[in-house]
Amino acid sequence: MHHSIPCQIGIAGLCAVLAAPALAATSAPKGASATLAVLETTDLHSNVVGYDYFKLAAEPSIGLDRTARLIAQAREEFANTILFDNGDTIQGNALADWQALVKPLRCDQTLGIYKVMNALKYDGASIGNHEFNYGLAYLSQVTGKRFQVAGVDQPRRCAGPAFPQVLANVYSVKTKKPIFEPWRIIEKRIKATDASGRPIEALVKVGIIGFTPPTIMSWDKRWLEGKVYTTGVREAALKYIPEMRRKGADIVVAIAHGGLDANPYTPAMENAGWYLAQVPGVDAMLLGHSHQLFPNAASTAPQFNLPGVDKAKGLVHGVPTVMANLWGKHLGVIALQLRASGKGWTVEKDKTVVEARAAQNADKSFVAPDPAVSDLVREEHEATIGYVKTPVGSTDFRMTTYFADVGDPSALQVVNAAQTRYVKSYVAANLPQYAKLPVLSMSAPFKSGLAGAFDFTDVPAGNLALNNAADLYLYPNALYAVKIDGAGLKAWLETSARRFNTIDPGRTEPQELVNAAVPSYNFDTPTSGEISYEIDVTQAPGARIRKLSLRGVPVTPEQEFIVATNNYRASGGGNFPGLDGSKTVLASPDTSRDVLIAYIRDVKQLTRAAHGATRSWRFTKVKTAGPVVFHSAPGMLGLAQDAGLDNLSQVRADDGLGKGFALYALDLAK
Repeated sequence: MHHSIPCQIGIAGLCAVLAAPALAATSAPKGASATLAVLETTDLHSNVVGYDYFKLAAEPSIGLDRTARLIAQAREEFANTILFDNGDTIQGNALADWQALVKPLRCDQTLGIYKVMNALKYDGASIGNHEFNYGLAYLSQVTGKRFQVAGVDQPRRCAGPAFPQVLANVYSVKTKKPIFEPWRIIEKRIKATDASGRPIEALVKVGIIGFTPPTIMSWDKRWLEGKVYTTGVREAALKYIPEMRRKGADIVVAIAHGGLDANPYTPAMENAGWYLAQVPGVDAMLLGHSHQLFPNAASTAPQFNLPGVDKAKGLVHGVPTVMANLWGKHLGVIALQLRASGKGWTVEKDKTVVEARAAQNADKSFVAPDPAVSDLVREEHEATIGYVKTPVGSTDFRMTTYFADVGDPSALQVVNAAQTRYVKSYVAANLPQYAKLPVLSMSAPFKSGLAGAFDFTDVPAGNLALNNAADLYLYPNALYAVKIDGAGLKAWLETSARRFNTIDPGRTEPQELVNAAVPSYNFDTPTSGEISYEIDVTQAPGARIRKLSLRGVPVTPEQEFIVATNNYRASGGGNFPGLDGSKTVLASPDTSRDVLIAYIRDVKQLTRAAHGATRSWRFTKVKTAGPVVFHSAPGMLGLAQDAGLDNLSQVRADDGLGKGFALYALDLAK
């Protein structure tokens, strides 16, 4: 467990851990009490160091190197801590891709982020949906597990993390058993006080159980189908938690990679935490996946405004619950108050305190990174930078998503062009029965400010390198194509148009254009001169697409199309009507990003005229009594004008919401 790290480095209190005297563990006498701080990281997405590989620049707002400081501070504050990770750990940036796809790890090598987590002395972790993105063989290797799954059995156990990883709801088709251990009991020696207040040392048995969204079966169908299957989160909890209690767990911590959803429960539910909290025996719940902050009294996220959810205290049906945002921006802390019954420990939920601690200070500065973290992954980090600098072509215009929501195609059109060309050539070679069908492509602005005003795609004019392609196409999705009819195409576009709120033309006060509850990656749009339509935001969702035409002729409901998209969307991701995997006609082994890189290499020079000026859609013109507003990075109006958007204005350089955004207005009458 990396005990050789010198003590002057001070990685997250490691030296204090090593120097601690041996404790004589005993069962606690009746009436004894203790505080055990359960610490959570989640959705790190391989952001080991605070660095943006797309911009080739330090990014202080993210990174496990800063979370490491928060961990160290919590360990200094609390006599007893236990540290867990919620998942979506091994995928999500260029460093992850480099280790998985470009220079794959040897069996005896430990993944960069796991090296750091080992050094930080994680006690356990669960598995997120993105852990499956590189396939089961890779996941089996880097976690050091032998899955007993068809076609991916490791001949020997490879290097994995030094802490247990639990997952209760993904099973091998071959063995009918979970591919990871479903739960684990961790024996923790703690400092406590007896009934009369004297300090004692005792043992607490912490049971952890992990869950991932069952929807992985759609999202990563190409890797998982026929090899594994999932059960519902609630079903897995009801099966295993009583077993954990029988085997001696004093407390049970549910590590659920998902958020909260109060819709009627199904075993396929993606965000089942609201129901999981109601399963008897859950003492604390660690959430993730949604990239949100909880507890957070100011949160407007619908999932935190459900019945039984206390977003100020961090309780879900009374269960202490935390979600530590994403990318290492926060550390979740649940300070469990324990009391001994004489037979074991119980949690006093009314005395337990939950918080998510930010790596950003009140004065907007950030905690200092722990240099020991970057030291551990220096080689991987530098190799990734070299990898992403490799030039593949050039562009004569700046490609951005600052105004993608209002029609700028500059960062989307090249993706659509690459996908269209790939699918057309595939259809010509392999699907002659579809040769006469029009081929369209859908892409979405993946980066649209979710993590702050820096979080947009922004590729400058000039040479295009791999980091630019990764910026234009964020995820390691595979290229898929589906065959749909005109009614299905309209339904697809209607679902995309849910990105917008319904605008009342008669209202005089400002109205927000963008519905923040609909992520930008679900705002699919074509960028083709062949297809055109309007989005009427004065209409209710589902009734907004007008004048949908192909080559100037209205599209009929029965007309047929081939549409290029990705495995996530084609297999049901985002709940687009009719897209459930049944309409797939091409499941490419190539990632969308590789298709894009190959296109840029072939075209060599991208131009505004050919690759950044074609809009398929417009807003339906309407005069509004008051302003229609949206948020983007400040000072970018010139980019909108370059893209031909002449109906925008910057209202305020600072929208006042504290995330660095400016407020813009859209004139729907122009």
